Amino acid sequence: MTMTATELSVGAQAPDFTMEASGGRTVALAELKGAPFVLYFYPKADTPGCTKEACGFGEALNAFEKAGARVIGVSRDPVKKLDAFAGKYDLTFPLASDAEGSVTEAYGVWVEKTLYGKTHMGIERATFLIDAQGKIAHIWRKVKVPGHVEEVLGEVEKLATAD
Repeated sequence: MTMTATELSVGAQAPDFTMEASGGRTVALAELKGAPFVLYFYPKADTPGCTKEACGFGEALNAFEKAGARVIGVSRDPVKKLDAFAGKYDLTFPLASDAEGSVTEAYGVWVEKTLYGKTHMGIERATFLIDAQGKIAHIWRKVKVPGHVEEVLGEVEKLATAD
């Protein structure tokens, strides 16, 4: 049975992915299993909201790692742009490029958006906490940046103490 993005829910197997990422890295679900990780989707590198969110995750990275979790940001930006974004803000965690859009579609975050009365397709700001077995432990959709990193860290810490 193939799961459509709209059916993604807590407890479901996370959709598989392999993506190129900043710093010459590759991120893949198969390689991340064994420890929890945060997969957050953002619309566009080096825009105000996305920069605040990325810097928030960057500033809290030690706390996420202490809780045993990795952080990965995902957008449809090309790797070259992600490398520039990571360098500009000293972001050491992987920023993955879903240039062809298969991952954003699999996670149900490629949605119709409205801006100034015009509709277009874009990434809905969303975050998924994936557990060590590759199952979705928590989902945040339509994320508002203020307070979000702290909320995600709280769930990561709960997951760490539950194991």
